[in-house]
Amino acid sequence: MGLTATQVAEFRERGFLKYGKVLSNERVKVLRQHLDGVFAGNSKAAPESKRNLLGDSELVVIQVVNIWEADEEFHRHIYEPEICESVAQLMGTDTVRVWHDQIQYKPPRNGGPTNWHQDHPYWPIIQPADLVSAWLALEDADVENGCMWMVPRSHKWGPHKGGTIGTNEDFTPGYDPSLVPPGENIEVVPCEVKAGEVMFHHCLTWHGSPPNRSERGRPAIAVHYMPGYTRYEPANGHIMEHRVTVKAGEILTGPYFPTVWEKGAIAPPPFAQPSK
Repeated sequence: MGLTATQVAEFRERGFLKYGKVLSNERVKVLRQHLDGVFAGNSKAAPESKRNLLGDSELVVIQVVNIWEADEEFHRHIYEPEICESVAQLMGTDTVRVWHDQIQYKPPRNGGPTNWHQDHPYWPIIQPADLVSAWLALEDADVENGCMWMVPRSHKWGPHKGGTIGTNEDFTPGYDPSLVPPGENIEVVPCEVKAGEVMFHHCLTWHGSPPNRSERGRPAIAVHYMPGYTRYEPANGHIMEHRVTVKAGEILTGPYFPTVWEKGAIAPPPFAQPSK
């Protein structure tokens, strides 16, 4: 396990890294079954939220925040050793905590878009912007069913107007050229990820995903990991703020922000690790 120096360098230069397979097909099947249970309201507890990101639109992107609170198998997932070790390397830290997780499911035929954006500006209660997300496909995500697209190097350009980047009709980013460094060109790269594979991206990397018009769903889980020095610095509200128990300026810790990696090893979770 663990990333090579070349992989770490690629991530730091491009702002994302397709890592590859971390979960067996059987493990993916278990998570899919448990996701269906959460969607059906059959989980033992409730997540922080479950909604259509597009409101009353005919297009649908189902978002579940902190499915790990609702389901034990997704609770196990946030401690996945290969993912946690890789994230620690990418962030250059010996302590990793979970900020929150997020399911985004685009159903067949009417799955909606996720417009171009950056993550960190939507998280206005934490600093600094050093988080890394582990985006894992629970079914093959490709161009046909609405995989993610990234703009290389964009994590180096700072926040773009509060994180919102325009989205053109052809699903290219409608960015403000004055906010892009001189000499940079905007590349748009599709990031196809097979079921059980994970891709990492920096919290300032420009990304988005077009609608799903295929006959296949596109379920995925992103776990947003933060380095151990992340502070609670409230500016505007956030869905997770009611779970914060520390004072402004303090390191963000607590039961809803579990430590998953510490001093080179998985932090002891409250259960046995699943087999892959």
